[in-house]
Amino acid sequence: MESRELIQHLPDRATFRPDAMTKVDCFRSHRLIVGLNCLEPGQAQAAHTHAGADKFYVVLRGKATFLIGEREVRAGPGDFIAAPAGIPHGIARAEERTIVLMAMAPAPTGGGGGGAETNRR
Repeated sequence: MESRELIQHLPDRATFRPDAMTKVDCFRSHRLIVGLNCLEPGQAQAAHTHAGADKFYVVLRGKATFLIGEREVRAGPGDFIAAPAGIPHGIARAEERTIVLMAMAPAPTGGGGGGAETNRR
């Protein structure tokens, strides 16, 4: 891995699509995945679970409502949202253009970043 990949300015990595949330891989190994979830207003990430993997989100920019278990919580810049293994989680709705840092350990093993993800909606 090159040193430029180890140091990144995350807002510069964000990409957005008008039709759906965009995922950007920032770092991936067999032990950890770190990425960005980039959402336009009104976009969402369906509730899902990860068997055997803990995940967290940190809102870098914007505001969104997150689903954690049976709770919905509104979060903004600097907020940390933990999703332990097996707990349903997702992003119910972005209120404005939002960039969320996501990390999960261990990293999923399947293709396309989905791995052991199970949709709950």
